[in-house]
Amino acid sequence: MSNKRVCLGKIVGVHGIKGEFKVKSFTAVDSDIASYGPLEDKNAKQQFELKVTGHSKDLLRIKIKGIDDRTLAETMIGTELYAPRGVLPELKEQEVYYEADLVNLKVYNEDKEVVAKVTGFYNFGAGDILEIKLLSGRSEMLPFNKSYVPEINIEEGYIIVASTAMVFLEDEEDSIKC
Repeated sequence: MSNKRVCLGKIVGVHGIKGEFKVKSFTAVDSDIASYGPLEDKNAKQQFELKVTGHSKDLLRIKIKGIDDRTLAETMIGTELYAPRGVLPELKEQEVYYEADLVNLKVYNEDKEVVAKVTGFYNFGAGDILEIKLLSGRSEMLPFNKSYVPEINIEEGYIIVASTAMVFLEDEEDSIKC
């Protein structure tokens, strides 16, 4: 996994006229995003040197070296900021994976049949949520806890979703569409 990259944040807006950005940080301490060295865009075509300049509500204000005007900054909204996995701190003994490691894992039911793929990991304030894309193409969100996800196997690339969660998902597919 040493060549793997991890998304540490996303540019979600601009601030002022001098090219500052509003960034949603995915790091444990939001302002640490600038401490991992230069970050890259999703395609690893551009590198960015970040400096945290403040906060704007629950977002960071960031200055990127070489971006000095709002017009140029606006073209970068939506850019995800990636770091090499190797610059992240070592996991603590009780920790097994980073949240980003869950994305793209296969989702099996308890009979070990592929039913979906993990497409995202979120926390909106009420607990961790997994976003999965079912084979039908529909996306669903599930609570990320032992009741819904009893097994995680990063090495083999899968998670198991409990049958109680699968019953809920199947019921949704059978529901009447308005």
